[in-house]
Amino acid sequence: MNDLLTEPQAAEYLGGIPPRTLRQWRYVGKGPVFTKIGRAVRDRRDDLDAWIEGNRHTRTDQPIRSA
Repeated sequence: MNDLLTEPQAAEYLGGIPPRTLRQWRYVGKGPVFTKIGRAVRDRRDDLDAWIEGNRHTRTDQPIRSA
């Protein structure tokens, strides 16, 4: 089963970032893919894992990729 996480849960899953950072990333389109159910924003663990995997780098000067 693919759990749906709330914003605070997703932020914690991403290493304890502040939820407002995740919100800002969504606004500018640079964060992980998310799901909207009505007004509620939810994140699937698989989407968070894919975003983490897609942002692996071998050098510090590589740009961050969006979802």
